Amino acid sequence: MTYKVTSSFLKLKTYCEVEKLKGWDPYDGLNSKVFQALPLKHWDLARLAWIQGFKRSPINFRTLLLVPKEHNAKGVALFLLGYCRLYRLAEHGIEDFGTKAELLEQIKEVSKLLLSLRSKGYSGSAWGYNFDWQARRLFLFPKHTPTVVATCFCVEALLEAFEITKDETLLKETLSAANFVTNDLSRTPHGDGIIFSYSVKDGNNTVINASLLGAKILSYSYKYTKNKAHADLAKKAVVAACDLQEADGSWIYGLLPVQSWKDSFHTGFNLDAIATYQLCTNDKSFQSCIDKGVAYYIKHFFEPNGMPKYYNHKTYPIDIHCPAQVIVTLSKLEKFDENKELIDQVLDWTITNMQHKKGYFYYQLKKGISSKISYMRWSNAFMFNAMAHYLWRTKLEDHGV
Repeated sequence: MTYKVTSSFLKLKTYCEVEKLKGWDPYDGLNSKVFQALPLKHWDLARLAWIQGFKRSPINFRTLLLVPKEHNAKGVALFLLGYCRLYRLAEHGIEDFGTKAELLEQIKEVSKLLLSLRSKGYSGSAWGYNFDWQARRLFLFPKHTPTVVATCFCVEALLEAFEITKDETLLKETLSAANFVTNDLSRTPHGDGIIFSYSVKDGNNTVINASLLGAKILSYSYKYTKNKAHADLAKKAVVAACDLQEADGSWIYGLLPVQSWKDSFHTGFNLDAIATYQLCTNDKSFQSCIDKGVAYYIKHFFEPNGMPKYYNHKTYPIDIHCPAQVIVTLSKLEKFDENKELIDQVLDWTITNMQHKKGYFYYQLKKGISSKISYMRWSNAFMFNAMAHYLWRTKLEDHGV
């Protein structure tokens, strides 16, 4: 299995590096130069329809409608996380994916790129997406509007890079993201805790995984600065999230009536964030929440043959985020070895069914016509990071490290 994953990963790595980590995204339709030249761009319903048309179409119209390939901050962060895992392999003499010197240079370059993609004008470092995004008819996120989700992925990646490069400037710029969370995000009280908003724009204020990613950023801040106020605030977000966890270990996505679904990869985000809080603060009081969540995650989101499910009650669409996130989550929770059989089955199924011969991974498989478009952030960056985690775990073990 390690050989199959290595071969698959090298194809993916080559593809992404040839593309210079740039690409399209499921939600980048409003970047179309054609659409931007039309008066329809001022109509919320037209923007929403245009985005959904691009997202749902199995045919890629982006070249025809002049949507450029661009860097996406979250995607770049995922690549950086993957390169950091490959560097850790090279540290132990496993140079299947580059020498230690080559990977160090790659990490420095990608870190510099990621810092250059920051959104300007906020209380601390913050990141958004490289496209306008119409979320239902309620609100429009202009491009580069920072979100706590994008920011958290960038923070984690840059802190991993700091641990390798020891660049103090990198550390200082990254940790300032805690100020973005504390000063720029709104808070919704829930029980004895709080829920951080998804972004600086009002309207999407009670998404559970987004709130936990805010807690994750503050937890990292506490790890490096020992700012107790940040740890205390992070705990309030974890308290609210654990209170919202159902008895069987599951979470709905958010508290709006249209956010009551339960899905695989956001469950993974939740577990990762709570575990990160515990690791950074040494507060283990939420372990039962993690244990229940992991049990539900493994039981409800994967078929016996390794096929990943998007939702708890149905399989389709099969989204590439789902197999990618389970590898990262179980690795982060130190539950990789005990679930190695499941991880192998999921990864084997995914490579067999969702990777193109050119190396990139498909976006979604559906019962009918599937979307096999190459999306750099959503598909390739997530799998790059996931497979790097897998190879880091398995190759170190194979070498007796």
